[in-house]
Amino acid sequence: MATTAQEAFTEIVHNLLPGERLRLAALILQDLTQSQLSSLDSSDTWNEQDQSDLTTLSLQYAAELYPEDKELV
Repeated sequence: MATTAQEAFTEIVHNLLPGERLRLAALILQDLTQSQLSSLDSSDTWNEQDQSDLTTLSLQYAAELYPEDKELV
């Protein structure tokens, strides 16, 4: 029996028809999303303050690059 993902792919998945390979990929992704929902680390997500800070800094940077008295044409 296959013990690694590469061995499983080589021995089993590689021999499936493309439609069955796609179905298997969908099943794997569905299983992963359902099992990982509760363990997601939300520290990598952007909250409203992060988005506001990014917007402010982006606008400040754009104002420095393109001052109002400078013609953009």
